[in-house]
Amino acid sequence: MFWETHPDSEQYLKTWYDTVLSSKWNNPSEVKQTFVHASILKNNRIVFNIKGNAYRLVAKFNFEKQWIFIKFIGTHSEYDTIDANTV
Repeated sequence: MFWETHPDSEQYLKTWYDTVLSSKWNNPSEVKQTFVHASILKNNRIVFNIKGNAYRLVAKFNFEKQWIFIKFIGTHSEYDTIDANTV
């Protein structure tokens, strides 16, 4: 688990997970209403700021099936080295 290496992220990631699990979104703008600091990318990808932007989580959404695929979790500096649209 990511928080074994970054223990300060554990509660923030668990809160994110609980929120996602209890939500039913139909499009990226509905996600943005819940996570106002999230960044909407192309192809239903969304970047979430975790722990005040210390960490980033990139997820790809399938709104029709209500599936979420976590594509990346890392520090902000690690995020700066990837392409969030293709990771």
